[in-house]
Amino acid sequence: MLTLLGLGSLLCVVAFALVWALCVRIKNYSFLDVAFSYGVAILAPLYAWNAPAPVPRKAAFLALGIAWSLRLGTYILVRVLGHHPREDVRYEALRDRWKGPWMFLLFFEMQAVLVVLFSLPFLLAAFNPAPELHPLELAGLAVAAISLLGETAADWQMQSFKNKPQNKGAVCQAGLWNYSRHPNYFFEALLWCGFALAALASPWGWVCLLCPVLMLYFLLRVTGIPLTEEYALKSKGDAYREYQRTTSALVPWFKKPPASPQSHPSLS
Repeated sequence: MLTLLGLGSLLCVVAFALVWALCVRIKNYSFLDVAFSYGVAILAPLYAWNAPAPVPRKAAFLALGIAWSLRLGTYILVRVLGHHPREDVRYEALRDRWKGPWMFLLFFEMQAVLVVLFSLPFLLAAFNPAPELHPLELAGLAVAAISLLGETAADWQMQSFKNKPQNKGAVCQAGLWNYSRHPNYFFEALLWCGFALAALASPWGWVCLLCPVLMLYFLLRVTGIPLTEEYALKSKGDAYREYQRTTSALVPWFKKPPASPQSHPSLS
């Protein structure tokens, strides 16, 4: 197992260095998000092919891992290509902090390490010798599958909203976005809770609890909600402030009622 983990780590380190070199050349660091998303689709098959777990277990984990990885990676790739050469606002902000490419190389390699960490549920499952899927695996994979559908629906609703010219500059409150300001992030976090739950049936599976914790940390504190909302406030102003006031940040929930207009005293 450690040999396979080392091979996967080396593969990620080299691959992310190459992606960094490409991004420096084309002056667009946004392609890092594509590489990160595609990482599991590369490592999960590597683990499944070279590990001894029963085929049904490897197939179940592999199918969901690849489906998540390819869907998200391709969605981001299409978005990045559509905006190229303009970078995502997160990387524009990082350029202001980091002068030159070398800090970005370190940042890219940190993402490579994260890909290896997020691949651990698939590695541990691929070495689980139990002949049948454990109830924890069935429950966790079910949660991950439902989350994948939810994340796909949220991205589709947002893209459909943006594709309508009359919605330019408006705040999307269609479908899931009416109940959460970031339903895609909610389902992303829930998906990794599902994979972590499924991994608990494997030896050392408790290590995978780190996956949803890290995902929530990045979504809530680092490059997820904080930077996304900072940009939204700059571009949409008071409309987005009202959206923030009435709509749950992450977990889908009922909206608060709109603010009532202030009553003015009579002039009589």
